[in-house]
Amino acid sequence: MIRLFAPSSPAYLRVVRASAWYDLVITAGFATPWTYALLHRALSSLGSTLGLGVLPALDPIQTLYANLMGSVVVVWALLRIIQPLPVHGLADGVARTLFAMWQAYALANGAFRLLWAFFVIEVVFGLVQLLPWWQSRRTNPLDELARPTARRE
Repeated sequence: MIRLFAPSSPAYLRVVRASAWYDLVITAGFATPWTYALLHRALSSLGSTLGLGVLPALDPIQTLYANLMGSVVVVWALLRIIQPLPVHGLADGVARTLFAMWQAYALANGAFRLLWAFFVIEVVFGLVQLLPWWQSRRTNPLDELARPTARRE
C-alpha cells in the first residue's frame, strides 16, 4: 500500500463511505418484515433461476434475525455515510472479517449458494479497509486516529 492510502487519507475515507453505501443498498430490504418478505422472494427466485438454490421458507425467527441484522447495518451504514472516519473503516473491516467467517461457515454447511457473491464483496471491502491499518502498523496506529480529517460532503 502506498502512503496515499493511509487510514487518514481522503482515498481511504472514500472507501469507508463506498462500503457504507453498499451496505445501505444491500441491507435496507432486510430491515422490516415486509421488505424482507419481498427480498426473500426475489433472492429465492434469482437463486432458482441461476441454479444456486432457494432460501428456506420464511418463519418468524428467521425474519426477526434478518430484521435485526438489517436494522443495525442500516444505522451503521448511515453513520459511515454521514461521517466517515478512519476508525469507522477499521471497525467495519473487523466486522466484515467476522461476517465473512460466518458466511464461509454457512456456505461450508450447505447454505444458499448465492451467498458466495456477498461473501466475496465482504472479503474485498474488509481487506481494502484493513490493509492500510496493517501497512501503518510500523508507526503508532493511534497516530492515524488522532490526525484530524477534513469532513467531506
